[in-house]
Amino acid sequence: MIRRFRSLPLRSRLALLVAAAVAFGVAAVSVTCWFIVQGKLYDEVDNNLQAQKGPVQYGSVQRATKNCGQDPKSSSDNPRGRSDYYFQVVQANGTVCAFDGSAGTVKVADSDEDVAKDPKLGEDTFRTGTDSDGNAVRVLTVPLVVTSEVPGGPPSLVQDAALLVAIPLKSTQSTLNDLALLLLLVSGIGVVGAGAAGLAVARAGLRPVDKLTEAVEHVARTEDLSVRIPVEEDSEDEIARLSRSFNAMTSALASSRDLQQQLIADAGHELRTPLTSLRTNIELLTRSEEMGRPIPPADRKALLASVTAQMTELAALIGDLQTLSRSDAGTPADRVQVVALQDTVEAALRRARLRGPELTITADVQPWFVRAEPSALERAIVNILDNAVKFSPDGGTIDVVLKDGELTVRDHGPGIPSDELPHVFDRFWRSPSARALPGSGLGLSIVARTVQQSGGEVSLTPAAGGGTVATIRLPGAPTPPPEAP
Repeated sequence: MIRRFRSLPLRSRLALLVAAAVAFGVAAVSVTCWFIVQGKLYDEVDNNLQAQKGPVQYGSVQRATKNCGQDPKSSSDNPRGRSDYYFQVVQANGTVCAFDGSAGTVKVADSDEDVAKDPKLGEDTFRTGTDSDGNAVRVLTVPLVVTSEVPGGPPSLVQDAALLVAIPLKSTQSTLNDLALLLLLVSGIGVVGAGAAGLAVARAGLRPVDKLTEAVEHVARTEDLSVRIPVEEDSEDEIARLSRSFNAMTSALASSRDLQQQLIADAGHELRTPLTSLRTNIELLTRSEEMGRPIPPADRKALLASVTAQMTELAALIGDLQTLSRSDAGTPADRVQVVALQDTVEAALRRARLRGPELTITADVQPWFVRAEPSALERAIVNILDNAVKFSPDGGTIDVVLKDGELTVRDHGPGIPSDELPHVFDRFWRSPSARALPGSGLGLSIVARTVQQSGGEVSLTPAAGGGTVATIRLPGAPTPPPEAP
């Protein structure tokens, strides 16, 4: 049953839940109302019965006891002059003595005999029973008090006998049945109306979800990530938040796909140049061998050196692409650890001094500890220093300072034009003035991704007096964090 319910559409489930909730509430109210009305009607019947009790005439009791066990005669007198009431004396042994003119006889219960055996003046006992014909009656049993044999004398309590007064419940039960039928009809109408209202509300409330579903299905079918769901600016409900999240997700996916396509196009363009040069040189060497025309040793040596350089450039480009793809995928948590940034900078400085022996590299490095992937962080710093070495003039100076988590690398090269600064961290972007130099245009992009994933920021700014200042800021502390126990 639960599985079948879960298989229903959401709007059907909402309508059923609303109908069920309303049905429960209406049923509770209806049952409560019915019992309250029943109690009020029975209280009214009990009050009518109490109005009939009182001292019974001595003569009426004498006539009733002579006719014990006989059917009453409705034409005769009864103690209260009402033929629609039941009047009878119940003896302690259960014998019934009906008054003449009583509406009939009522079946005696144990509680009636208990009152007859132990009468207590003023104590009333109510119950619901049946008469000799099986009709429902409301019964009042009280101790039997009769008038005095002497006119004007005080009434007396009769031992081992009780007075039983009853009234038919046909009218009361008919009223209760009509009320139950009315409440059932009203409840049914209420439940059906609640179900219809719930379905209408569900349709209206889920209309934005339908639009979202259609948009998702459209994206899945056509891969069109330009789809956007209109959202009211001042709306803050769950549907609006879901729509904004969907729009943000499709925007991010579209941007990611554009970046991937751009990366593929740029990578293909960058790979084409070394591959073409490599293919040309290899074909030249192969043709020389096939035709038996050896290339002069000096030219052959130059061709082989060119092949080696192109292969090195190709390997470096592939390595940069792999590094960049790992950066896009994020850094696994198990690779992140506390890194002494000053040691990483010193290691990168040693490599930079080997690549630019003609340069003067000064360093002022103070302790700073960060959380990052060690190899990726070292690669980023090496790329920054490589750029400084590449663009520094012969005999130039590079100043490296690490203080309070801020690493600055200042060179005295030609600098970067202000119109090119916004593009320096783009993939495969290379300054027109630097395209003749070796490189793939991925170094600074790798730096930006690595620093961002470590929670820091990087920037390039023109230096006073010429050159460029590269600044990396990383969160951390001058002392390593305590080890976990």
